[in-house]
Amino acid sequence: MTVPYKRLNKDDAVVLLVDHQTGLISLVQDFTPNEFKNNVLALADCAKFFKLPTILTTSFETGPNGPRVPELKAMFPDAPYVARPGQINAWDNEDFVKAIKATGRKQIIIAGVVTDVCVAFPTLCALEEGFDVFVVTDASGTFNDVVQKAAWARMTAAGAQLMNWFSVACELQGDWRNDMEGLANLLSQRIPNYRNLMNSYSAFTAK
Repeated sequence: MTVPYKRLNKDDAVVLLVDHQTGLISLVQDFTPNEFKNNVLALADCAKFFKLPTILTTSFETGPNGPRVPELKAMFPDAPYVARPGQINAWDNEDFVKAIKATGRKQIIIAGVVTDVCVAFPTLCALEEGFDVFVVTDASGTFNDVVQKAAWARMTAAGAQLMNWFSVACELQGDWRNDMEGLANLLSQRIPNYRNLMNSYSAFTAK
């Protein structure tokens, strides 16, 4: 099945951060711990920079899954947060789905732990209900590359689009003239090589 290109629109997108929990992230093996944390926080930076509604949820956080990653809790103190008492698939939680639909937005940007369950299950449900879903691959993690690729294949077969956080940022930006310095600063904070690029540019323009 060929999925037509649907461009991300900052006025129609909502970000879902699913089960980025202190216990669950120890299961992530398809990225290094530092790399994964950086990617998740970079996506969170994008959500704040583009002023996207952001909804966070956790699964059974009183058990081994653990509470929300503290950095996300600090970044989104006032965002809708749904602590699911037991549902594995976040879409099975009525409050979570209500929070999404209350935004009135039809594009879902989703990331979570683990990719094959916490991301894939709600993604498939959202697609079935007519949402456009953009899975942020490098802010979602799982046990290994084999599981990762199988999850990606399952979601894309159903119509999801796979993106990394950098491509999400660029597609939402659309044009460098839309606050180039703001986006460049965001990118520089999360990508060391991009910081080098901006330092070189600053030195050149200062001449």
